[in-house]
Amino acid sequence: MDYATLKAFKPSEFEDAADGYRSMGSMAHAAKDHIENSVAAGMRKSLSGEAAEASQKQLQALAKNFLYTQTECGVISTALNGFAYDIAAAQRKLDAAVHDAEADGCRVGADGSVAFPAGRKPGAEKDTEGGTVTGSAGGNATSDALDRQAANIHPNPNFGKALGYADRIADALKEATDADTKWAPKIRALKADDDLTVSARDWTDVTSDTGGVRDAADAYLHTIKPPPKNDWPQDNANWWNGLSEEQREAYVSMHPASIGALDGLPSAVRDDANRIVLAEQRGAKQVEYDAWLKKEPEHYRPYISPVTGREVKGAMVPTDEWKEWDEKKKQLENGYKGMDAIQKRFDSYTSESNRPYLLGFDGADMGRAIVSIGNPDTADNVVTYVPGTFAELASIDGDIGRAAALQTEAERQDPAHSTASIVWLGYDAPQGIMTDATETKWADDAREPLGNFVQGIAEANHHGAKQTLLGHSYGTLVVGETMSMHVDLPVENAIMVGSPGVGVDHAKDLNIPPDHVFAATAGNDLINAAPPPARDPLSPKAYWDMFDDHTIVHGTDPTSDDFGGQVFEVPDGKLPGDNWDMMPAHSQYWDEKPLGSLAKIVTGGRP
Repeated sequence: MDYATLKAFKPSEFEDAADGYRSMGSMAHAAKDHIENSVAAGMRKSLSGEAAEASQKQLQALAKNFLYTQTECGVISTALNGFAYDIAAAQRKLDAAVHDAEADGCRVGADGSVAFPAGRKPGAEKDTEGGTVTGSAGGNATSDALDRQAANIHPNPNFGKALGYADRIADALKEATDADTKWAPKIRALKADDDLTVSARDWTDVTSDTGGVRDAADAYLHTIKPPPKNDWPQDNANWWNGLSEEQREAYVSMHPASIGALDGLPSAVRDDANRIVLAEQRGAKQVEYDAWLKKEPEHYRPYISPVTGREVKGAMVPTDEWKEWDEKKKQLENGYKGMDAIQKRFDSYTSESNRPYLLGFDGADMGRAIVSIGNPDTADNVVTYVPGTFAELASIDGDIGRAAALQTEAERQDPAHSTASIVWLGYDAPQGIMTDATETKWADDAREPLGNFVQGIAEANHHGAKQTLLGHSYGTLVVGETMSMHVDLPVENAIMVGSPGVGVDHAKDLNIPPDHVFAATAGNDLINAAPPPARDPLSPKAYWDMFDDHTIVHGTDPTSDDFGGQVFEVPDGKLPGDNWDMMPAHSQYWDEKPLGSLAKIVTGGRP
């Protein structure tokens, strides 16, 4: 970049363009919300049939297009602001060098050279005529020493200071040139393909674009105060409230996963950020899946008899290569099964009361997701359900279904008050009954995140919602550890169903009144057979404990009298082995009768 270009550069024009893209992104966001919350939801509530289903698919595609537009506009806006910031910094350095040079009697030429006037060194008989110097950028100790030597030798005392100003100008021009070189390919890359379909590949491009802009805009983004390191919900909320609208949108566009995970922020903000993360990760999974399908090896080979060692005419068996390929294919399919289940919720709700909010999402490994049915920021009652053993992203649909069923029943029982029902898979759940689930480490890791989440709900809900924590199976241990660790958790009720123990010996240890701690276990639930913790085999007490129904894997049975909570009745459930399911009763706590009891507790009643 030359002197004239930098001198004439107007950062405000790029900042105005950034504002324009930000406004366009806001309009796309509003359009997406209108389509999802009003048009599509209203149609699902009142219309059915093939034409309605076809319209729904078109509306879903349009909403996703607007989400893509919103996301890319945020990235472009940040890029333009980042470019303007970098060039403006160089321009300020240039202006300062020019001002200082002219104030010192020098004149800056149109090419950035510096003309200095005639001057006389002390002891000289006459003035030495002036001249013009051109600076060089990127000085170091050696070049600076050579400049000083040249200034000392030169008979005109103005030569040295002019050279200094010229070097400052050269440095500013180099800084601007470097910024231009850095940003040019980044900004050129911010363009969509020329069709009207937002494909999985388009979403992977969003991820790439965001990463490139985030790295390039480092200086600009450092002007935005980062979230507090302590991750305390109230501090998170204060940080968010202290940002300007431009800063908020820049942070969401560059760090959607971070914003989506911040407890204490408004649910709508977290939902917007996590929807972006969901779309990007789903796109990446689809691209990976499509690429893998193209690598399918030969499916069958002739069967070789192990007896004769010869081919059996007409008999074919899958090749080992195909088996390995098919196993990886199934893993990839499971990788996006949970993502599709979450998206299905956004494509199927019928009113604002059962609108889903994605309050947390991570598709890595077993995956994590936090989904609310209803807005917890405005609800009168909020219930957070923590699933247990075998819970993972791939099977999240069933857990969301449980949360949705409870939300529907709660609002049926108490139509005067709104209820938000949340499934909190914000931890890695154990994946084995006799192995992982006997250890507390999964709950140990979950108790602080769950505590922060509950605190965050209270921070974002400003009219004092009554909160209930509902644990199922190993999830009851997560709830128990969380409540026992936090003495001031804003929780009104705790519900434990199908519990192997909650980590404490008495309901009062959960830091709420014992008559607000509810527990139930179905008669045919095999969790009743959970053994007590292993003890010294030489101790007679070890064998006595086998017949002590008050001691189970993780403490005192919460349905026992010793525990001191409120036990409510549920049906015995199906017998083990029914329909080849070893623990059918363990999953029946959301059937009609127990569901009604859960809803009564959530809405402030008694089962």
